[in-house]
Amino acid sequence: MAKKPSKKAPVVAGGKKAAAKAVPARAGGPFDEMRRLMERMYDEFLPRGWPQPMRWEWPAWPELPQMRVPRVNVLDRESEVVVRAEVPGVEKKDLEVTVSENSVTIKGGTRREAKEEKGDYYRREISEASFARTVALPADVDGTRAKADFKDGVLELVIPKHAGAARHSVKVE
Repeated sequence: MAKKPSKKAPVVAGGKKAAAKAVPARAGGPFDEMRRLMERMYDEFLPRGWPQPMRWEWPAWPELPQMRVPRVNVLDRESEVVVRAEVPGVEKKDLEVTVSENSVTIKGGTRREAKEEKGDYYRREISEASFARTVALPADVDGTRAKADFKDGVLELVIPKHAGAARHSVKVE
């Protein structure tokens, strides 16, 4: 007498049952490999018939707030280093720049406040954001002679190199 095919999940290696429902992967997501490893761990180490706790639909990760880190270009010129940073929406008074021998740190922040009142309705929203970015410089510089210019949301620092840090050509023999 022939048996009817079962609608149960197929048995895979090790005698364990495969999940009845495939877990969709978030293609390209940062936790895909972690998810696969966790599922493999449960498949290999839990006794047969044990509930598979990781067999659920993985929720989409919530949108994280945009991290405000300025984009920076560093130009290594003959006798100076130029650092350009994009800091749109930040006012000059809210910028802090520090220069060491081999790095530049740019800190800043923004604050916005909106109010709306109509009869019984009152709304007030306040948003604040801050950032800090330290950039390594390609040569030792003299921070005491640095010059900073801020225009149209772009900060430009021109920092002279130390005398010994200037580029020298070397003849290849």
